[in-house]
Amino acid sequence: MTTLSQTTPRALHDAARAHGDAPAVHDGEVQLSWTQLLDQVQQVAGALIARGVGRGDRISIWAPNTYHWVVAALASHYAGAALVPLNTRYVADEAVDVLERVHAKALFIAGPFLGRDRLAELRAAAPDLDIDTIIVMPAEGDSAKTAAAQGSTAILDWSDLPAISARISRDDILARGESIDPEDISDILFTSGTTGRSKGTLVAHRQALSVVRGWVACSTLHSEDRYLVIPPFFHNFGYKAAMLACLVTGATIVPQASFDVPQAMRMVHELRITVLTGPPTIYQTILDHPDRADFDLSSLRVAVTGAATVPVVLIERMRGELEFDVVVTAYGLSESAGFGTMCQPDDAAETVANTCGGPIADFEVRIGDQGEVLLRGPNVMLGYLDDPENTARTIDSEGWLHTGDVGVLDERGYLKITDRLKDLYINGGFNVYPAEVEQTLARLDGVADSAVIGVPDERMGEVGKAYIVRRAGSTITTEDVIAHAKQTLANFKVPRFVEFRDQLPYSAAGKVLKRQLREENS
Repeated sequence: MTTLSQTTPRALHDAARAHGDAPAVHDGEVQLSWTQLLDQVQQVAGALIARGVGRGDRISIWAPNTYHWVVAALASHYAGAALVPLNTRYVADEAVDVLERVHAKALFIAGPFLGRDRLAELRAAAPDLDIDTIIVMPAEGDSAKTAAAQGSTAILDWSDLPAISARISRDDILARGESIDPEDISDILFTSGTTGRSKGTLVAHRQALSVVRGWVACSTLHSEDRYLVIPPFFHNFGYKAAMLACLVTGATIVPQASFDVPQAMRMVHELRITVLTGPPTIYQTILDHPDRADFDLSSLRVAVTGAATVPVVLIERMRGELEFDVVVTAYGLSESAGFGTMCQPDDAAETVANTCGGPIADFEVRIGDQGEVLLRGPNVMLGYLDDPENTARTIDSEGWLHTGDVGVLDERGYLKITDRLKDLYINGGFNVYPAEVEQTLARLDGVADSAVIGVPDERMGEVGKAYIVRRAGSTITTEDVIAHAKQTLANFKVPRFVEFRDQLPYSAAGKVLKRQLREENS
């Protein structure tokens, strides 16, 4: 019986042995086989070791999805460091906050990209930031270091790494990779911050690979798949459910640095992409794009979505119009290493849209007080970084992780998320779950997207307000929306107010920023 690798360096060696010259990464003109990826990872790991990185140190990456991110992440692990991905939407002050809290030993940072020079921003915000090594990765063409990098021996270019790595023997590099223990911290991902100051979640190598293998089993990912990675690598959806999932299966990683619908469809068409994951808005945008018929999207096989309310009609269209063989939803959070439950490939559209499936990766699920979803198992995070008080509040004495999400379990043990605890609003003494209202609004012809919140009302306590994004060409009115809701919802669930928007505010993880909408109404 083959023993499954329990660290990412060992998983990378396994992939190189099993898949050799098969494509590991395809990023524009850059194509790396699994053997070449291992070689590049060892080279960058050698440079990190030469710069003084040791086991247990922390290394951050602040960059968009490119092959450099994949190499840098795996090299950080190979050198024994914990990976700390930074949200590309962070302003410099937010990045500095995380870098200081984790005491980052090194930082991989993107060169100029889409009009931003993150290094210049970082140096302006924190000129005395104490990081031994900053490595600038090219994000647009071959450009990397800018004027902001001049005059500092701590700031290196990606192209400098081979010469630095040459100072360390390959035997020593290999020994470092082999020394990594399954209990070593693999990553520290910070919560999105939609409920206050972000917290760093500590996850071990064994946990990261265990949850990924559970995800792979449900998604049916295999070595012949070509995976277009639109979710950002700094998020579990891009990092674990894409990059690490490809690592343990041998599927090809095809990163997209920024979501562009025509470009994504062109990549599917030209590269015969088989796997496309992300929040519902990605599929909705593709389905509604006027040029969709110009591209052959028939190679698409697997879709995994979540992070927001998923309309049944969207699942039906994904299976019918985009002809996905597998369309499933999943549920997880950073505190559970990014995973928790997942649907099965043969589940009906109603099940996929209205539930998040059953537990995977040795998780247990139960419903606690106030309907809160609780998770328990070997893959619950080890704790929050330097925050024992919040850790104790979040993981109880029996090992149950209190997720802060409200849900119910059906007769099969499938989980249905009704909302965040704070998202539930009370109208005249009756509980209203916005997800239910949003599902109803998704059935109205002309609605592309919606978000429902509770807003203050002197008489009823709170009433519903629906934010609607119309489909192109639609002329639906407030009266149309309310009339539709009244047809299928109890009167206390019908939104009192409707506001039309060109778009809803989304986090990088694909979740509607309802706190932002609430603040507009406070």
